[in-house]
Amino acid sequence: MIPPTNPLNIFWSLPPNLALTRLHVTPGGLDGVEARKRLQLYGYNTLKPKKRKDSLALLVAQFKSPIIIILLFATGLSFVLRDVTDALIILAIIMISGFLGFWQERGAVDAVEQLLSVVQVRATALRDGDSREVPVEEIVPGDIVILNAGDIIPGDCLLLESRDLFVDEASLTGETYPVEKETGTLDDKTPLSRRTNSLFMGTHVVSGSAKAVVVHTGLDTEFGKISEQLQFRPPETEFDAASGALATSFLRLRWY
Repeated sequence: MIPPTNPLNIFWSLPPNLALTRLHVTPGGLDGVEARKRLQLYGYNTLKPKKRKDSLALLVAQFKSPIIIILLFATGLSFVLRDVTDALIILAIIMISGFLGFWQERGAVDAVEQLLSVVQVRATALRDGDSREVPVEEIVPGDIVILNAGDIIPGDCLLLESRDLFVDEASLTGETYPVEKETGTLDDKTPLSRRTNSLFMGTHVVSGSAKAVVVHTGLDTEFGKISEQLQFRPPETEFDAASGALATSFLRLRWY
């Protein structure tokens, strides 16, 4: 990752030529050898780990939520108090909740992997002086990408050239209408929604064309930072809430 003090973290304030120098890339793009080195250094351009969780890890993860831990404690307490009936009922709730969550999550993971195996998103990048179709997950910092209407933005980029370029940034900024983008240099304190010389992962080109240099990929992008923050507290499902409420009500009726 690029250190926080590196000027590339405020790349929208850099002239294009200086940004290329900082990224150690020429206007002709990266060569294949350097691209592979950077892929090893920065990792794949994705918001999730490349390695898939095995079934056992997925199953264990279902029993790590605070409500499940509380219910397990209540189960143990019931056994200590020799209230076997209560303990078995609570344990049954825990097991049903855990296995149902495991079955749903594994099914979702399998469905996504099957879909991605059929549809692979690609970006046009300059490699060895020629434009090539490269899987988006293999795009690295320093890649120079060619963008046209309908293309997704494969990373956080600085514009090198643009022509009548409009980008849909609703997924990132909430802006309803496409935003016009053009080359230039902005103040380093310019807010994200006004960085007209920058393109961001998770958005796409509505019209026009452009050439841009990729500065950040994966979790280092603005979209990646948001994704990482959301992972700190996964949302509780309706079934989890219902299970917790049912167990709590049962305990109150039995113990009070």
